[in-house]
Amino acid sequence: MTDVPSTRGAEVGRRIGVGLMYGLFKPRVLGSWRVPASGPVIFAVNHSHNIDGPMVMGVAPRPTHFLIKKEAFVGPLDPFLTGIGQLKVDRHSTDRTAIARALGVLEQGGVLGIFPEGTRGEGDFASIRAGLAYFAVRSGAPIVPVAVLGSSDRPGRLTKALPPLRSRVDVVFGDPFDAVEGVRSSDTGGGGRRAGGSGRRTRKALDEATARIQKQLTAHLENARRLTGR
Repeated sequence: MTDVPSTRGAEVGRRIGVGLMYGLFKPRVLGSWRVPASGPVIFAVNHSHNIDGPMVMGVAPRPTHFLIKKEAFVGPLDPFLTGIGQLKVDRHSTDRTAIARALGVLEQGGVLGIFPEGTRGEGDFASIRAGLAYFAVRSGAPIVPVAVLGSSDRPGRLTKALPPLRSRVDVVFGDPFDAVEGVRSSDTGGGGRRAGGSGRRTRKALDEATARIQKQLTAHLENARRLTGR
């Protein structure tokens, strides 16, 4: 049986994130009330800077388990990231261990964080990988779009790898939505969101879900930019 990351560890990570993100920057959080208070949820986060994951961890109302590339788990970061409930994933192969652990998070009613673009880029959701659709269709968990804006506007003066200290970073949570339009509990094997789904995972079904997800995420990002003026 695959070990599921500790929720307690993820809560420790959230508290560390709160201290760091609010101590170093000036986060402005909009729409956090939209995040379901319980049950499985997938955060779909745009990704343009290394602090995007820690920022979401620190401002989200629930502890989050992010899928993070295995290359980040080096030296002392390996036990630290594992200890705070984060998931190591090999992006260049079908990482069955990471998949099983991520599904385990959702089966236990936790929050799974995913960068659907697969890697750091423009952060505009222009390229969405099928992995997000797979987890959403397989688990039946709703997707909450999350836009992080301002993290990559300009480098800091002291540390180029970080935004300027005390600069404003906006995090906008959107309305939850289902990967499959008109999804019903019967579509997810009768278990619905609580017990996990077993929805169709054919290539056609996943392609359709991916297209729907991309449309929703792009619309959320446009709305977030209007709300924040970025």
